[in-house]
Amino acid sequence: MESILALVQDPAAWVALATLVVMEVVLGIDNLIFISILTNKLPEHQRERARKIGIGLALIMRLGLLATVAWIVRLTEPVFTVLGNELSWKDLILIAGGLFLVWKATKEIHHHVDPTDHEDTLVGAAVATFGGVIVQILVLDLVFSIDSIITAVGMTPHVQIMIVAVVSAVLVMLLAANPLARFIERNPTIVMLALSFLLLIGTTLIAEGFGVHVPKGYIYAAMAFSALVEALNMVARNARLRAKARKG
Repeated sequence: MESILALVQDPAAWVALATLVVMEVVLGIDNLIFISILTNKLPEHQRERARKIGIGLALIMRLGLLATVAWIVRLTEPVFTVLGNELSWKDLILIAGGLFLVWKATKEIHHHVDPTDHEDTLVGAAVATFGGVIVQILVLDLVFSIDSIITAVGMTPHVQIMIVAVVSAVLVMLLAANPLARFIERNPTIVMLALSFLLLIGTTLIAEGFGVHVPKGYIYAAMAFSALVEALNMVARNARLRAKARKG
């Protein structure tokens, strides 16, 4: 109790908390985009439940990992060397998660570019894959959770601050999940942009797994610029539609 009161009275702890919450929310956006795209493939009555389950699993996983912070820190220690690169368990998880994300994003892009390959099985598959969607969400939750916790450990030594930041970020994800999913569903071009983001993130995870550090600022700046361009395209399309409706 005394340690918690000391943290509450420490301005540096509040700064660390605010910074970490922002970082966790930013890292959570990647996870949330993936959850939104996956759950939008399910029948409408299952989507919200799948999102809640996926985000709930993310919270449980992150809190569970926080309980084993000492073990998480040791994940960064090299376990073997491949072609001169020392790989840790964290690196292997990032590489595996990145490969999965690249594969999944590429598969979804192919589906959107050439949907005729899936027309015969689309409805049946959508109903049958609720469990599969949850499993895929769980896999990426694990990758993003480990990345999130290691980021938190690097920013503050206080587990209490980490817990508050993680819970706050997951609550933001929970509140934003349905609006984001509906927005993606209403704007098909956003789906392709989001899948491109996931492809970029997957490639970045693989690179970081092999020890190539890619500054996150560059990644998110590129994503923000692309999103701004797409937003301008959406405004232009809506303006054309309104002008056409007035003429008609």
